Amino acid sequence: MSSSEAKHPNLSVGEFYTRHSESLQMKLIGPTVGFDRRIREPTINRPGLALSGFFSYFADRRIQVLGSAELSYLKSLSEADARARCKALCSRQIPCLVVSRSAKPPTALTEEAEAAGIAVFRTPMVTMKFINAATLALEFDFAPTKSEYGSMMDIMGVGTLIRGSSGIGKSECVLGLIERGHSLVSDDMTRFRALEGRELVGTSPDLTRNHMEIRGLGVINVMSIFGIGSVRHEKRLDLIVTLKDWQELEDVDRIGLDQEFFELLDILIPHVTIPVRTGRDLARLVEVAALDQKLKSTGQNSAVEFNQRLLNLMQKKKEQ
Repeated sequence: MSSSEAKHPNLSVGEFYTRHSESLQMKLIGPTVGFDRRIREPTINRPGLALSGFFSYFADRRIQVLGSAELSYLKSLSEADARARCKALCSRQIPCLVVSRSAKPPTALTEEAEAAGIAVFRTPMVTMKFINAATLALEFDFAPTKSEYGSMMDIMGVGTLIRGSSGIGKSECVLGLIERGHSLVSDDMTRFRALEGRELVGTSPDLTRNHMEIRGLGVINVMSIFGIGSVRHEKRLDLIVTLKDWQELEDVDRIGLDQEFFELLDILIPHVTIPVRTGRDLARLVEVAALDQKLKSTGQNSAVEFNQRLLNLMQKKKEQ
């Protein structure tokens, strides 16, 4: 089955403000301008050198934050020099300006920003605390995303994506796992975000969150039927399980020595293929696969241990 292509981040100042103004305690100073400007790098810049007139290597693609040092420097200048420096800064294609510590920015700065169509915000947070929090928020917003066909479950802490062709039994498997006390993250389509290129976090599209479709029953509200503990908003992906018709598999690994991986957003995720045929308890098999993966994450591999025991036994018999 195909999945949608990875999406490249594209964040405007307005989108950033809407998403994070509450957590970053940001308030708009002056008119609503510059909300359509693009933030092109997921980090923060302090424009101290730029205010002194040095624009070589100036990071104009980033949000600009002015702390006590920058504001004190501007106050030390004459009114004409301060305005000239602010005008030079605002002539660059910067996304927006943020003033920390609830400080009052110089009139020259707000006027030149308004004239250039640049939004100015204020936050009571200290400069470094704001920079750290805003950087984390931007890294999340800029993380590559991709939608993958499949239902995701949280099985005793193991984020598991269940894939398979239409009609293979995914919904029945997921329903069985929910009845066993595990939590639904997403049904049928799961959105993934790659964080720092090292882990994937899955979530559900807003429209289908907390719901799943079961053929013959239609769409059900999982949380209303099974309780608040039956759903999760998001979960890290630890395992991918593909359900496949038994007859379509030419060879079934009976021991499990060969670890398979599934590549998603350039990250390799452990992958297991479970043969499907009448009478097999798919929910139980997926549950065991998730628990086995949990053991492997602690360094315990049942297949390798069994194989080593077998080799030791063969060696002993040879020596007798």
